[in-house]
Amino acid sequence: MIATLVHIWVKKPFVDAFVRETIENHLHTVKEPGNLRFDFLGDARDPCKFTLYEVFESPAAVDDHKKTAHYLKWKETVAEWMEQPRQGVPHHVIYPTDPASW
Repeated sequence: MIATLVHIWVKKPFVDAFVRETIENHLHTVKEPGNLRFDFLGDARDPCKFTLYEVFESPAAVDDHKKTAHYLKWKETVAEWMEQPRQGVPHHVIYPTDPASW
């Protein structure tokens, strides 16, 4: 399994639009084969900071996700709204190890 925490800082005027676009991306991503989690989180202290918690079954599932129309649309749409480049931090899944548990 591939787990990634993606940290995103959005320019204040674009926060509402970013939330709308990211929810749309989420709604499609959770239907993808190989996606186990795709959570969209907002920082409790900073309304301009967000985190995506993504878990995919395999590197191939991640690669497939990055080729989808909804991901490519999201990536292009939100690019100019970011205060700084997003930071994806890969993690090892320690537990649960069975994809059926997700």
